[in-house]
Amino acid sequence: MNAILNYLIHLALAAVLLIVFFQAYTWMTPYDEVKLIRQGNHAAALSLGGAMLGFSMTIASSLLHTNDWQQFLGWAFGAMVVQALGYGVTTRCLKMAQHQIEADNSAFGGLLGTISLSIGGINAACIS
Repeated sequence: MNAILNYLIHLALAAVLLIVFFQAYTWMTPYDEVKLIRQGNHAAALSLGGAMLGFSMTIASSLLHTNDWQQFLGWAFGAMVVQALGYGVTTRCLKMAQHQIEADNSAFGGLLGTISLSIGGINAACIS
């Protein structure tokens, strides 16, 4: 019974962290990803999808390499900060990100998504 409770706590925390990351990421960007995606904008979908997958990798690594939910929460929150910083640095270096995403430049959206995945992979490995 204790294992099931532990599973449910970790699952709930992971879901909440993913929702918080989604909210923070979409707040941080200068464009409305959800609106753009609803309009069929592939670049926004690729960028947001890569960010979500990159952060999910750090959540998974945190779950695998921590002993309790408090430690998991700490590592996952730290990973969220690193992912956000990565986005900030990337968009400063790659100027015109807003214009490229809003113009549905799929190549640019794919690049942003891949950078987020790369940051997430490295971040996840560092947690081990």
